[in-house]
Amino acid sequence: MFSPSFQTSSLIATGQSCNMTLAFALYKYFPYGGLQRDFLRIAMECQRRGHDIRVYTTCWQGEQPEGFDVRLLPVKGLSNHARMLNFQKQIQQSLSSEPDIILAGFNKQPGLDVYYAADTCYQAKTQARSWWYKQTSRYKHYSAFERAVFAKESKTVSLLISPLEKPVFQEYYQTPDDRIYMLPPGISRDRCRPDDADVIRTEFRQEFQLNDNDHLVLMVGSGFKTKGLDRAIRAIAALPETVKQKTRFFIIGQDRQKPFETLAKQLGIAEKIRFFAGRDDVPRFLLGADLLIHPAYNENTGTVLLEALVAGLPVLTTDVCGYAHYILDADAGRVASSPFSQAKLNQLTYEMLSSENRREWSGNAVAFSKKADLYSMPERAADVIIQQANKKLAERAR
Repeated sequence: MFSPSFQTSSLIATGQSCNMTLAFALYKYFPYGGLQRDFLRIAMECQRRGHDIRVYTTCWQGEQPEGFDVRLLPVKGLSNHARMLNFQKQIQQSLSSEPDIILAGFNKQPGLDVYYAADTCYQAKTQARSWWYKQTSRYKHYSAFERAVFAKESKTVSLLISPLEKPVFQEYYQTPDDRIYMLPPGISRDRCRPDDADVIRTEFRQEFQLNDNDHLVLMVGSGFKTKGLDRAIRAIAALPETVKQKTRFFIIGQDRQKPFETLAKQLGIAEKIRFFAGRDDVPRFLLGADLLIHPAYNENTGTVLLEALVAGLPVLTTDVCGYAHYILDADAGRVASSPFSQAKLNQLTYEMLSSENRREWSGNAVAFSKKADLYSMPERAADVIIQQANKKLAERAR
């Protein structure tokens, strides 16, 4: 079992002696979601080790990897949770005649052998909700699905990527330690700062008509509300006029732009903001920007924080992000503490844009990226999935 500190000496034997079919379940696949990218890299690592990959999903956007058996399930139901229940039932029906196949899920649901915990604890998030909310079918559904994964009597093994979440799940469900594996981050190495970073930065800034004295603030991630885009817009609007005049704000992600465009217009900075749909050249933006801002309301990890870190881009984020501690460990930016204060975020945004420490933060980030394990999550997750598959086969053979 992996220890929380994840020492190399404690790695699990992968048991790759025989070819197996490994089934993966995720409700939707699209190429720019964080959970979706994690799923794809883990599944492809398992495939690289010689195993057959089956995927259950309701939709697949983009190219399908060669050799993947992608099964699109047409779900029924009037609500999201009803459709999720239908999705889960169809998967279990499909696998009922193939009991040897292990099922790794990326959404909480009954029947999983392995769960990849990309989301936070639902029970913890809903504690402050009203008595009435807790009588709804939505609450009962998501509570039951989470309990099926983490309850003490469950057999599901969970892969956690945020150290903040393990004590939370265990507080509500008393999940045994031997059913929780802590994974390191899994940043793709194509995000690391290349030798020609300065050339790429110059070309990027020329393309977008940014001079050396301009400030480019960047935000990356779908789910604008959860990521705190409104907070970021307010922070840009609050900059002193002399700084604001030479500041631009680029947002990359797929979500509803209109409410945030309206807010920016109300605050008088609509001309400072530009939205981009999800795209494949995010590393160019990380090298061309001066600051990544990520003032999330709630964030299990915040992979983009580490993508910025390994690119050498200073980061401003909130301490609710599971990966925020890496920014402090590396001394690669600033972390706004809870309870959140918009005034404090405004102050930190101004200080980071006007600080002479930006070059130092960038150097610290690159140095940290060369010594810390920020990359091996897919390999370690594949270790656990394959080990659990072998364990299931061995138990059935007895």
